[in-house]
Amino acid sequence: MTTAAMPSHESVSSAENVLTLLIALREHGRLRVADAAELLSVTPPTAHRLLTTLKRHEFAEQDRKRAYLPGPRLAQLPSGAEPPHDLGVLAHPHLAALARKVGNTTFLVTLQGNGCRFIDGVQSDRALRVGSRVGLLLPAHTTSGGKVLLAQLPDTELVALYPNRHVRLRDGSVRDLVTLRRELGVVRRTGYALSLEENEQCVNAVGVPVITRSGKVVAAVVVACPSVNSSRRHLVDLVPDARVTATAIANNLA
Repeated sequence: MTTAAMPSHESVSSAENVLTLLIALREHGRLRVADAAELLSVTPPTAHRLLTTLKRHEFAEQDRKRAYLPGPRLAQLPSGAEPPHDLGVLAHPHLAALARKVGNTTFLVTLQGNGCRFIDGVQSDRALRVGSRVGLLLPAHTTSGGKVLLAQLPDTELVALYPNRHVRLRDGSVRDLVTLRRELGVVRRTGYALSLEENEQCVNAVGVPVITRSGKVVAAVVVACPSVNSSRRHLVDLVPDARVTATAIANNLA
């Protein structure tokens, strides 16, 4: 009877680096060797070797400037539960009504990998307002809606999204996954999440989940405000209205 050899620390580390690159390619759509080296904290030759491996197996391809793009096999991989394709259309009038009521910009967001995709939004008509983010994919752990959606994931899925066991913040600092887990635990208990200039300077936001009748969280409703007039207390006061909107959107889903 033979005993299977345990994988070496080096092989495990390489596998985690490959997963990190796959997630980065899916999130950002374009990755240079220098970007990959910085992301993984490895030398450029090592990053180049890993990216070349992904290219060889068609998980990546290169453009004319030699940057790496998602390859055909990466595009075939599932990216989690897909929201209904018409969710943005269904949500829009509800987002508009919420924007009018609270006087701030509203968004509907979904989770893509460990990114937060802004699929629809309605800007406030105030002179001082948060502009549109529709179409953007931002790091989920820095956005209120992204935190709401991450908080719904089983721990195994959360770890898979952050194989390096840490997250990078807007100011370049790093937070370990244990700290993020604690924050997401609070989000689960309270049913909402805050972002206080964590993704963009001078912008605060609050997010709540859109929960279908079957109990599935498919998206998050976000109210985004200029930080100059939105304290933590003000954001929490917006939660009831945001929840009414999230419920109305969920009730429109088949």
